[in-house]
Amino acid sequence: MRRLLLEWYGRGHRALPWRKSRDPYAIWLSEIMLQQTRAQAAIPYYERFLERFPDVAQLAAAREDEVLALWSGLGYYSRARNLHRAARRMAEAGGFPREYEAIRALPGIGDYTAAAVASIAFDLPHAVLDGNVLRVVARMRNDAADIGSGRTRERFRAVAQGWLEETHAGPAKQDMPAGQFNQALMELGATVCVPRNPLCLLCPVAGLCQARAAGTVAQLPVKLRKTAPVQLEGVLLVVRNRGRILLRQRDAASTRMAGFWDLPAPGELPGAALGERIGEIRHTITHHHYRLEVRHASARKPRDEAFRWFSVVELDTIPFSTTARKGLKLAGIVPKL
Repeated sequence: MRRLLLEWYGRGHRALPWRKSRDPYAIWLSEIMLQQTRAQAAIPYYERFLERFPDVAQLAAAREDEVLALWSGLGYYSRARNLHRAARRMAEAGGFPREYEAIRALPGIGDYTAAAVASIAFDLPHAVLDGNVLRVVARMRNDAADIGSGRTRERFRAVAQGWLEETHAGPAKQDMPAGQFNQALMELGATVCVPRNPLCLLCPVAGLCQARAAGTVAQLPVKLRKTAPVQLEGVLLVVRNRGRILLRQRDAASTRMAGFWDLPAPGELPGAALGERIGEIRHTITHHHYRLEVRHASARKPRDEAFRWFSVVELDTIPFSTTARKGLKLAGIVPKL
């Protein structure tokens, strides 16, 4: 398994910017961004973030609202807050930790991220287990267990760890650093062993795949749905006055995205005069599916301090919700970030 993956990965793989570095800070940043974001979508955010905060010290010294503004559009903003908290903790400790347990103890880092950073930056022998690896393990072992189960995930992690630690005797033996093995395994799941229509004819380990031999590749992996989707509808208003946009800030008690700016809803602007329909946006958070109509409107700014007028230029300096970003883009107002 290791030898075949090494040969395949060595022949070529995606040229992702974080693969050019062994800097644990840059690798950590990429792994946090990739937790809930596709690689191609994360690249521009990654490059802007590194340009603005090239090391732990500068990230630690930044204001939280500046960090959130630069993250705006990536979603799952607890990642940015934890990133900032972890940077401050590392700055106080004098640098990036080099041991798995210390990396794992940082805010916002779970088993997968700790294993990825430890192996890629320091070649520590810890196998990663993300969605791509789960899929590869399920197919290689022809295992139809529910990958949403903690017990299954631990068993699959042990399989991946066994592959990582596997050795080959004789003159054909080739060393494969832990970080390279993990990246090769994730690359296999991301580009060949994909969820639908996997490219089995191009797979370097097809001869070892038990699901391919059994004809069950298309049925794996198995993830049992436990939460029914919730459909939600609403209206967002684009209120303009003298080139400015009216936004509402979520209060500090908000369970999600406290401090972020939103487009107001009709119920938040009593007396607002609704104008023409701009369009509709769709947004999904876990199992919640939002369908939001976006409309022009005219209204006075409420006395509530949560409301404020912003010029279009100022939008690049504040954190605001993904739905607000989508609504503004639909209205032809596109911030730089």
